[in-house]
Amino acid sequence: MAIVSKVLRYIKKYRFFVILSLALAAVTVALTLYLPILTGNAVDLILGKGQVDFDAIFAILKQMAIIMVITAIAQWIMGLCNNHITYYVVRDIREKAFEKLEILPLKYIDGHSYGEIVSRIIADADQFADGLLMGFTQLFSGVITILGTLLFMLSINIRITLVVVIITPVSLFVAAFIAKRTYSMFHLQSSTRGEQTALIEEVIGNQKVVQAYQQEENYTKKFDEINKRLETCSLKAIFYSSITNPATRFVNSLVYAGVGITGAISAIYGGISVGQLSCFLSYANQYTKPFNEISGVITELQNALACAARIFDLIEEEPQKPDDSDASILDHVNGTIDLANVSFSYVKEVPLIKNFNLHVNPGQRIAIVGPTGCGKTTLINLLMRFYDVNSGNILIDNNSIYHITRESLRKQYGMVLQETWLRHGTVKENIIMGKPYATQEEILKAAKASHADSFIRRLPNGYDTIIGEDGGSLSQGQKQLLCITRVMLCLPPMLILDEATSSIDTRTELKIQEAFAKMMEGRTSFIVAHRLSTIQSADIILVMKDGNIIEQGNHETLIKQGGFYAKLYQSQFA
Repeated sequence: MAIVSKVLRYIKKYRFFVILSLALAAVTVALTLYLPILTGNAVDLILGKGQVDFDAIFAILKQMAIIMVITAIAQWIMGLCNNHITYYVVRDIREKAFEKLEILPLKYIDGHSYGEIVSRIIADADQFADGLLMGFTQLFSGVITILGTLLFMLSINIRITLVVVIITPVSLFVAAFIAKRTYSMFHLQSSTRGEQTALIEEVIGNQKVVQAYQQEENYTKKFDEINKRLETCSLKAIFYSSITNPATRFVNSLVYAGVGITGAISAIYGGISVGQLSCFLSYANQYTKPFNEISGVITELQNALACAARIFDLIEEEPQKPDDSDASILDHVNGTIDLANVSFSYVKEVPLIKNFNLHVNPGQRIAIVGPTGCGKTTLINLLMRFYDVNSGNILIDNNSIYHITRESLRKQYGMVLQETWLRHGTVKENIIMGKPYATQEEILKAAKASHADSFIRRLPNGYDTIIGEDGGSLSQGQKQLLCITRVMLCLPPMLILDEATSSIDTRTELKIQEAFAKMMEGRTSFIVAHRLSTIQSADIILVMKDGNIIEQGNHETLIKQGGFYAKLYQSQFA
């Protein structure tokens, strides 16, 4: 019921179409239920051989034809309304889920597989749409048919109607008993399907690695294991749901038999006419039919609500802490950065950065080195406010980054990461992502500075060449050059280069280092590097280990100290 109430909040926006659909369902049902009365009247006009009032029968047939046409039109418009409600509601829910995805903290994205999140927004939303459409199409007309037939039957004979009413609850109890058990099965089915989607995406995205390390068999076994679990929970869900319809049909057959027997006895004693009996039997059939349809709808709705629950779980996730209402906009940055007693950990029980202090003057180049997992990239995440510190403070030009807007903070940084990200579109569109209104001259200048211009010109359509998702057929080095060009076009006051030249050949790297040197002039820059040859000209080198700065100074000073940095350097140039 909690999920239903959430769905109803989205449906409320389209209440006009809901009311229109209900009205059309009432019209359709009323006209459909009026047909048996006309049929019964026509039967009563056939008294025997030579005692048939054909004129009256033809008049009734004309009425029936008009009613059928009106009913068909009403059903068609009702279908349009139901489609409108369903797909607009699902569109709104999808948009809400995607909007939430944009403001979720990175720890949520890092803690869930991408395939599982995609499954919620795409596959679960589709399943929800199918169930909701069937619900609107059959539930409305089904409920109104049940109420309408009861009223019509009461108007003909109260005693026979009581037989119907007494047997009906059995059908409801059977449907409710089964429905409670199907929901948990369908929820498990959706979760397992999300797990399967995640595995497929993982294999597709890393197919080269899978084949290089001969992991095909392991992944096939893993897929088979998930597939078997999906088969098991799907079969259970389908089994329980498939019982619903036969069970309700059995109860409905009892209703029809009860009406037939009591009606026949009543007709023998003159309680009702033969035409009224045929009318009553028709109503009994129409009365029981919606129970079969609704039982099928309940099965689909259970699946739909299970999928909706997963989407709402995503929508209701705690978003990242919003900017303060009085947060200022950071502009005209000099580049002074202070980290004061900063402590941070991804998991509470495992501290990573402890009481970290750092002062950076404007225009300084800060290189960060250290073994894997020492906190280099984490420090970058904290500076960009992708994660918030557990304690302490980070200041830019004496402004706490927690009292300025995230958007204005991130505009001050140009960022090139080891992991490249390019979207589907032209080369030009990927370059101007941070500066949409850049001129062609500015784009060419940035591309030449990053040494990307030569390979871009060799592409089929140059800067207008469309590249696929994540760079398509471009090499890793070419993708990284485009990401570097993107930053060089914006030229923000502060730079973050996290293994920015890791996928580029040595000759090109030397040229890019020259370009970086020009770009970094007068800009506060953070350089994360494993290759120590790339950071020898840095003003300050921070040597990190276990979340702490263990050494600090320029290249010459640290080499003379003969400490951890000197050992790292010697290991690379032994």
